[in-house]
Amino acid sequence: MSQSPAVPLKPTGDTPRGLILASAAYVMWGFLPLFMKALAHIPAPEVVAHRIIWSLPLAGLVLLVTGRFADIKAALVSPRTLAMAVLTATLITLNWSIYVWAISADRALEAALGYYINPLISVFLGSVLLKEKLQKSQIAAIALASVAVGVLAVDAGGLPWVSISLALTWAFYAFFRKTLPVGPNQGFFLEVLLLSLPALGYILYLESSGQGHFLTDGGANVSWLLFTGVVTAVPLIVYANGAKLLRLSTIGILQYIAPTMIFLTAVFVFHEPFGTAKMIAFPLIWLALIVYSSSMISSLRARRAQAAVEARAVK
Repeated sequence: MSQSPAVPLKPTGDTPRGLILASAAYVMWGFLPLFMKALAHIPAPEVVAHRIIWSLPLAGLVLLVTGRFADIKAALVSPRTLAMAVLTATLITLNWSIYVWAISADRALEAALGYYINPLISVFLGSVLLKEKLQKSQIAAIALASVAVGVLAVDAGGLPWVSISLALTWAFYAFFRKTLPVGPNQGFFLEVLLLSLPALGYILYLESSGQGHFLTDGGANVSWLLFTGVVTAVPLIVYANGAKLLRLSTIGILQYIAPTMIFLTAVFVFHEPFGTAKMIAFPLIWLALIVYSSSMISSLRARRAQAAVEARAVK
């Protein structure tokens, strides 16, 4: 899954347009495993390389239409911005690679778990890296998620590395992406632009050595690989335009749409094993998310109420 972690400033209330756009983006990400499953015969690094290459023209078209190419020109002459963009591009590439591999390797349930626990990982990183004070409800949510991961680790004889890797790479991507001084659309274009040269070189190497899939099978893979750009860029662009019209609490709830769809797809479409350990772990994760979301919504409501009281006092 790939969604923009950089959420622009939002109005005090939700708008119908924002709700439709953000929901549509999460639903598209929810259906992504079905598309990636059709590419399961192609190695994950090759799929990711094509995602990068064919996303670039779509991302560029958006900037052309919105007239924001000047931001890219400014970013390209800023060493600090370029260094941060290289870091975020590396992290998103790792996240995409693990995700694509997980779907092809019949581990979609682990991918769903990773995106479920991602918000809790982000809260934990905030407390460690930014010294943010955790509320009791947040500590409880993280504890429940830790127990769930522990149950899966004991059952598998090791940590669920797919889930943890997806959650960590996305959480660190979101953390560092906030420091990139460009908008979400410009940031996405900058990242795929920086990745495009090594991605193109890798694709050319595969094709020249006879290992590539783009021109094999009579060209049957061409349309699938070309469409990777669409399924990568379109949800990101739709999300970026919807998120700025929604409250943070609304986005916090909507983000569970995608992993829930991935979970249902894994169980009922891909028929992945759902044994006792997962029957224990997933309800624990869902309980943790309920605790976390309820706390977040309550805190936001309290802050808005306090802001309203202060505003009336000023008048």
